[in-house]
Amino acid sequence: MPVTSAKVYLLDYGAGNVRSLVNAVKHSSGIDLIPISSEADFATADIVVFPGVGAFGQAIDGLRAKGFPFFGICVGLQSLFASSTESPGVTGLGVIPYTITKFSSDSKVVPHMGWNGTVVANSAHASAADLIDPAASYYFVHSFAAIWDDANADVLNKVTLSATRYGDQVFVAAFHPEKSGLAGLQLIRKYLSTATAVAPLPATSTSFLASLPSTSSSSSSTSVTAISDKLTKRIIACLDIRANDAGALVVTKGHGYDVRENPTTAHEIAFLNITSFRSVPVADLPMLDLLRRASQSIFVPLTIGGGIRDIVEPSGRVVSALDVVAEYFRAGADKVSIGSDAVYAAEQVWAGKVNGQWPAKAGKTAIEQIARVYGAQAVVVSVDPRRVYVADPSLTTHHTIRTAKAGPNGEQYCWYECTVKGGREARDLDVVQLVTACEYLGAGEVLLNCMDTDGSKSGFDLELTAMVKQAVKIPVVASSGAGHVKHFEEVFEATNADAALAAGIFHRKEVPLPSVKTYLSEVGVPTRLV
Repeated sequence: MPVTSAKVYLLDYGAGNVRSLVNAVKHSSGIDLIPISSEADFATADIVVFPGVGAFGQAIDGLRAKGFPFFGICVGLQSLFASSTESPGVTGLGVIPYTITKFSSDSKVVPHMGWNGTVVANSAHASAADLIDPAASYYFVHSFAAIWDDANADVLNKVTLSATRYGDQVFVAAFHPEKSGLAGLQLIRKYLSTATAVAPLPATSTSFLASLPSTSSSSSSTSVTAISDKLTKRIIACLDIRANDAGALVVTKGHGYDVRENPTTAHEIAFLNITSFRSVPVADLPMLDLLRRASQSIFVPLTIGGGIRDIVEPSGRVVSALDVVAEYFRAGADKVSIGSDAVYAAEQVWAGKVNGQWPAKAGKTAIEQIARVYGAQAVVVSVDPRRVYVADPSLTTHHTIRTAKAGPNGEQYCWYECTVKGGREARDLDVVQLVTACEYLGAGEVLLNCMDTDGSKSGFDLELTAMVKQAVKIPVVASSGAGHVKHFEEVFEATNADAALAAGIFHRKEVPLPSVKTYLSEVGVPTRLV
């Protein structure tokens, strides 16, 4: 795609996944983003883009350090407001006299994570009517928002072009177009075309272009009370990766599988390095190159797992988990998955619990540090539990369930023992203890694997998934055991899991990923088809 004459500058304040935004702009318009290096660049720029990744306080601090104005996405939009309860004491830019607040978790999980619909709340704004496709789903990932408040409706009415409902709350839509597939790329292209002529998208996108609403639509506003919640269930394609004896990365299930074959099929993609417990120099992490290459052509969220911990390099230099994460985000990751280190952190939390009260947060765990800088939505806890059967709950101090799958000696009860190092080592910690402690520390999502069903194709462990869903109020991803399209329906209907992940059946094309989404749509499970 040819480069156009538009001068679009990137204001990089030290956020997370800037690479995805750069790649999305390049892919959709042919424009190369130019990093801003001085205030004089603003006089030259046609458009200035402020990346939408990070926590409110971190964004404001980075912005003020630069001393620049901006046009923002997601947290960039939030920075225009007076303040945010995410970062008490930090004053926003105050352009909009309103406070960003956290979603309530009374009837929904927080963060709001996944593909949701949005509507033009005021079609008098022709630009919004032209940009937003009411039939499309866009990717949202945030815990805080400009939530609609009838007492201050006049303030939001003046600034709201599009709005979205999540559960019982309506908010000013602030999604990630760079992670919203074709719909997001189209929005970026059309926005950039307001400043200069932009090269058209390939002919394969003409059907989408035809579906965009006309700018001549009615100028009446949409009542926010009429907006429906269109959040869909997510299907995640996972690549379990390991380092071979030569140090190269190989996929453990499905030799030759290329996730880029149809990058818009999956709602998200996860790269999990199951041999990452080995100490390696950060500068040589093979996953960094993998992410850089993947983010060039994949415009859905990317999660990276493995090696998220403090690392001591062979030279003796200590690299903090936060610095490791920064490298991953810079390479193209949107979320990071923490495994063994989360177990160790949870053990410390439970050791400090007194009279049912959690100990004060020290801010030293990887979960706390990453959540503080990048937001809770950037932190995924990867759990690898396995069943331990007992004849009676009184025989253990751990959280047990009465199971429909009796143990080898007819036991009717079991608890789920957590493991570390890719399942190689068991710990005296159960799954409920782990996820509740990690939620307390600031994790934003649980990736729930199951050692007992992994690779079995017998279906997800519904009992395990239901237990964890009841224990936390953050999104839960069911994993391990899928072998048929009906297994995805079962886990969503029986447990209300927020997402379902599979690896081998997708890699080997035993169950084509598009067939899962088509089937779910046919049986009434909300999902994003395109």
